Amino acid sequence: MSDFNEIIQQSKPTLVDFFATWCGPCRMQAPILEEVKKTLGDKVNIIKIDIDQNQPVAQRYNVQSIPTLIVFKGGEALWRAVGVQQANILEAKLREHITE
Repeated sequence: MSDFNEIIQQSKPTLVDFFATWCGPCRMQAPILEEVKKTLGDKVNIIKIDIDQNQPVAQRYNVQSIPTLIVFKGGEALWRAVGVQQANILEAKLREHITE
């Protein structure tokens, strides 16, 4: 998971979606994340971490329920939410941390 560590260390905000393929709410979150990425483009990173495939990372960030969304910048977790989040909320949280 060195790629994960490199991505969350970047100076642009990274939204990490901790999910599982069998999780219904996680499937609902996916198109919302695509919408956010379309809106904010290259100003942010959005990555998905399958908790079944990456248990140590999920444990490191104390992911108990899914979907769990965490915004990182410079390696620091700045915001976190559990459950399906709407695009306007995610965009607002990411915009708070975009430095142009």
